[in-house]
Amino acid sequence: MCAEEVGVKHLGVILDGNRRFAKRLMLEPWKGHEFGAEKIEKLLEWSKDFGVRELTLYCFSLENFNRPKKEFDFLMKIFKKEFSKLKNDDRVHEDKIRINFIGQAELFDLELQGIMKELSEITKDYSGYVLNFALGYGGRQEIIEAVKKLVDSGKEINEQNLKKNLWLENEPDLIIRTGGEKRTSNFLPWQSVYSEWIFLDKVWPEFEKEDLIECIQEFGRRKRRFGA
Repeated sequence: MCAEEVGVKHLGVILDGNRRFAKRLMLEPWKGHEFGAEKIEKLLEWSKDFGVRELTLYCFSLENFNRPKKEFDFLMKIFKKEFSKLKNDDRVHEDKIRINFIGQAELFDLELQGIMKELSEITKDYSGYVLNFALGYGGRQEIIEAVKKLVDSGKEINEQNLKKNLWLENEPDLIIRTGGEKRTSNFLPWQSVYSEWIFLDKVWPEFEKEDLIECIQEFGRRKRRFGA
């Protein structure tokens, strides 16, 4: 059973538990983000194998700007390193992966903003797969910004127009949260109203291909009602 057969065309993931994973290994907490970055690379391959056409990954929330400086700086280095690698990754260009960043990019330093902008620009015409990184993201803020755009444009504030002005227009079929927490943490509140949610106790660096398979199979067993 592949994801496409059961209707998982768009998968969202809250990547939670990196710091707890590092602590188990007796490492500094922020070191866990390196393990988390490595797991994202694997997730891209697994998702493609199972027919997922779009991935949206919650990597850095607006609240994460309040993390200790040493951890924040470490995270910024990882983002710059990993996004720079993607620019020259053969898989991105061979598989025609369009890469987007959703959130308040202007809150990051100019170097990271430049890398993000360049990566988005060189992949903007790709249509094989879509990879969305939620950075500096907050769902409530996304809705506020969309309303502001509509007010400034003079357009009617209705569901259709609001949706077009969100940072992310597409709606995930399935959202997985690792790390044991059972809350949505301000991730895609508009887009996820009819998404199926699965909460896993495993922290993100422990997530394996078998876990993705089980989540897809669980999704296939559910009957989506869309409010009916």
